[in-house]
Amino acid sequence: MPTALRTEGLVAGYDRDRPVIVDLDMNIGAGETLGLSGPSGCGKSTLARVLALLHPPFAGTVRLDGAAVTGFGHRAPRALRTRIGVVFQQPRLSVDPRMTLRRAMAEPLRATRATGVDGRVRELAELTGLTDELLGRRAHEVSDGQLQRACVARALALNPGYVVCDEMTTMLDASSTAALVGVIRSYQEQTGAAVLAISHDNGLLARWAHRILHLTPAGKLG
Repeated sequence: MPTALRTEGLVAGYDRDRPVIVDLDMNIGAGETLGLSGPSGCGKSTLARVLALLHPPFAGTVRLDGAAVTGFGHRAPRALRTRIGVVFQQPRLSVDPRMTLRRAMAEPLRATRATGVDGRVRELAELTGLTDELLGRRAHEVSDGQLQRACVARALALNPGYVVCDEMTTMLDASSTAALVGVIRSYQEQTGAAVLAISHDNGLLARWAHRILHLTPAGKLG
């Protein structure tokens, strides 16, 4: 299986003297779901932000399709940023509460001046099980599960080759969790995307991922 995403000797965190990720080597193959578990504070979310090109590491390399990433945050080329979709744990912190779900889902499409925005939003709504009535509601008018569906749709809007799911089901009930995992799987089957599934729920990862890595409290693979 060709490697889609790889880290080599990754060191990351917010204090150079106390990094939360230490010398991490990992890879995710095209079409593979890699599970990542570990205790709170071990660096799972920091790793998610690094792999989403939102946060620069202190040392080491991130490779996408064999090429080393040289810029993070605003320095990352748009062509790379749009290759990665991210779903965070708390949907209410991810969406402006004044936005309708339709507008939130269309946001990345409009930001990249994509064509056929309305049609793509309809496709995403069908994929994630959002009705037209729900699309017209504002973020504060829907449940956590409904809002997270819109966040998943937004993450998939630009057809990313990589999807990072950072504890995306933590705040959801079992039914909503199963539905969203099903959405990611369906997208993955259609596109061959590589998926990183981060969760503290080892039972969920056992059902979802092809293989699982465990981070220790020291930010290393255990």
